[in-house]
Amino acid sequence: MRVFEELCPSPPSWRVPWPEIVEAFAWVRALAGVPQDAAHHGEGDVAVHTRMACEALADLPEWRERPADERVRLFAAVLMHDIAKPWCTRVEDEGRITAHGHARRGDLMARRILWELGAPVRWREHVAALVRHHQVPFWGLERPDLEPTAFRVSLVARNDDLVLLARADILGRVCGDAAELLENVDLYAEYCAEQDCLTGPRRFPSDHARFWYFRTPGRDPEYAAHDDTRLTVTVMSGLPGVGKDHWIAEHRPGVPVVSLDDIRRELGVAPTGDQGAVVAAAYERARGYLREGRSFVWNATNLTRRMREQCTGVVAGYRGRVELVALEAPPEVVARRNRSRPSPVPEAAVERMVRRWEMPDPTEGHRVDWLSTA
Repeated sequence: MRVFEELCPSPPSWRVPWPEIVEAFAWVRALAGVPQDAAHHGEGDVAVHTRMACEALADLPEWRERPADERVRLFAAVLMHDIAKPWCTRVEDEGRITAHGHARRGDLMARRILWELGAPVRWREHVAALVRHHQVPFWGLERPDLEPTAFRVSLVARNDDLVLLARADILGRVCGDAAELLENVDLYAEYCAEQDCLTGPRRFPSDHARFWYFRTPGRDPEYAAHDDTRLTVTVMSGLPGVGKDHWIAEHRPGVPVVSLDDIRRELGVAPTGDQGAVVAAAYERARGYLREGRSFVWNATNLTRRMREQCTGVVAGYRGRVELVALEAPPEVVARRNRSRPSPVPEAAVERMVRRWEMPDPTEGHRVDWLSTA
């Protein structure tokens, strides 16, 4: 990512070029003037905190020792970690300031911004995952879902990156509990090292074992689950215009397809209309194939984890193998292809989809592929 490479601190000065950063990114400028809870942020507004966090990262010996490409990726994550606070910050009763949900929304915003900048998909998803989980090391040991959360981070990013981001976040503050938070971050790093998921992905006995671990609270990650799958369902994911139909025709010829677009046409329902009957018909067809033990393709946008879970949960219940295929293309390609469709999806509807877009990750299926159709 050239723009981040140019702005990332580098030897010998390791200077953070903040004026140039502010000029380059509108979303950085939006941080100025956004208030913070003084109990944890006595340094000023979100822009001041973000600058201080970037400077703290640049001072960390562990970051300076990383390869240049890893330094740039981590710098982007620190720069974006509070990106959603202008939209999530609220002044509560008695003047208390909160920013509930800013990590999750930050993930969505980071994905969109980096997609529009042309970032490679794995680089982008690594940064987005760090933004989403950047608060986990602060209180991670108190979380009932610590183990699967740490494992998920290891599968889409790296926990040692998350630890460095958390340290920079804390060192870029003026707060009374900084020492406690830093100790918590160190404990989180130790936990991840003990769980063999600090510097790389957590390994599982098989894809099937991994799939069922993340579907079964309290499951032993070392349990080598017997693979009793009896069919395979390819669950598509992608914005309108990425080329899902073309990919299916080329890579799954002759395989039955449950297509929401086809069902809409059959029922005469517009993409912007009530989708209840469309979804019901899709699930009825899917269950028919599942009862027969017949593999098929589930063709829909499936842009959020919740939407995909509705599909994968049904498939899992019928002992199906889940293969997620996430397709994408640059924004201008998606827009051009959508306009050329016989029934284009309205731009406003596509915009709403982009704002909710979550990429599938290895916790959701037996296999997950991120593919470009550009």
